[in-house]
Amino acid sequence: MIEYVSVEDKSNEWGVTKRRVQELCRLNKIPNVKKQSGVWMIPKESKKPCRNNDTNNQLNVLSLFSGCGGMDLGFEGGFEVHKRSYNSKINGTWKVKNLDNERVFLPHTRFKTIFANDIRPDARTAWTSYFSKRGAKKSYFFLDSIVDLVKIHRDNKSPIFPKNVDVVTGGFPCQDFSVSGKRQGFNSTKTHTGEERLDAEPNEHNRGKLYIWMKEVISIVEPKVFIAENVKGLANLDNVKEIIEKDFSSISSNGYLVVPARVLLAANYGVPQSRERVIFIGLRKDALKPHILSALQQESIPLNLDPYPTRTHSNNGEKGTLPFVQLKYILGDLQEPELSCDIDQQKYSKAKFMGKHCQGQTEIKLEGIGPTIRSEHHGNIEFRRLSEENGGKYSEELQNHMVQRRLTIRECARIQTFPDDYSFVQKADDGYKNVTASDAYKLIGNAVPPLLAYHIAMRLEDLWDIYFE
Repeated sequence: MIEYVSVEDKSNEWGVTKRRVQELCRLNKIPNVKKQSGVWMIPKESKKPCRNNDTNNQLNVLSLFSGCGGMDLGFEGGFEVHKRSYNSKINGTWKVKNLDNERVFLPHTRFKTIFANDIRPDARTAWTSYFSKRGAKKSYFFLDSIVDLVKIHRDNKSPIFPKNVDVVTGGFPCQDFSVSGKRQGFNSTKTHTGEERLDAEPNEHNRGKLYIWMKEVISIVEPKVFIAENVKGLANLDNVKEIIEKDFSSISSNGYLVVPARVLLAANYGVPQSRERVIFIGLRKDALKPHILSALQQESIPLNLDPYPTRTHSNNGEKGTLPFVQLKYILGDLQEPELSCDIDQQKYSKAKFMGKHCQGQTEIKLEGIGPTIRSEHHGNIEFRRLSEENGGKYSEELQNHMVQRRLTIRECARIQTFPDDYSFVQKADDGYKNVTASDAYKLIGNAVPPLLAYHIAMRLEDLWDIYFE
């Protein structure tokens, strides 16, 4: 005799939404289901259907400037975060699974990455190693400049980009807009491959204008939604933000509705970090329901249609929010490098203390959120602890013979909300570049925090059937 459980019980077990399990029942993706008093009942021993085969529900994502996949992981879901990073009062419909290690498992979304690209060979090694365990093929990742990919697609009529793309995401290079850099913006002296430009005048191939090539990809695949991400500094550099919004809105024949870009503080979404990023969201006009398009074009977008996620954490007690997630909860259970079996916890920058007048020479505050994890190595990675001589505050740790050291790779990854099953330092198994400790710091620092991306993805998933026909 088959023993049955309710949809709600099974959705909790699988770490997916109740609505998704109900849809799988309707699509006959689960055998031997039945309806009892209006409630879907599922065999207790039934296995969760493979998401990759659920083509009726899946939303395909094309990822540009992918790096190690922080945005991609966030959009797909299915990873662990600290329980303090999850606000059940605001996101109670997520149906997370509580784990035994002070963490929760975030359910998978409807989104699936089917194309990724970056010019960094170490990014390819890290991305393919991790996402291949989640069902992605290594052939999904293109180790090419976006400029070259677009030219091959357009000039040779070669189908580089896949069809049936629902979402395009991309964090176009940010070095030229960062307040910590030279802020050359559109006049970058770097080429699209990261080399020094030899021509005298800036052109559409320089690094500061790679968003133009993201625009080209969007015009080719015509997704219903695109998400573009960059540093906060872009928002206050001349009129760069307005130029980019205008350029994005002109894509394709009918164009895109570009919701005014916003700067999101990662800490407001459970990320234990002071990272701020500007997010652009574009919606294809001819795919939106007419009344939704009209509502989104209002000067003030109705809250129930706002594509930006609701804040879940704050530092000032906003109603319904939780406090910022302190580092002591995120890093507290990690062993010291010399005791750890995790190579990413063993590895850390050995750069000497240079004096507090230099960047990256401070000690993190365990009672607060972390600094912005930068794409740096050597002397710009903050210290986990300083010696007493250099102003270290953790006297008890020092008395227990814990040495002065900078943050490890794993500690940086946790501050960015990467799960512990993501391995960074590794050898390539297919002849591509190994990922060194220096590479790992840069890949982590360049990434979008997966949890922040997850909030964006879940908000879009909630609105998808409301927005589109």
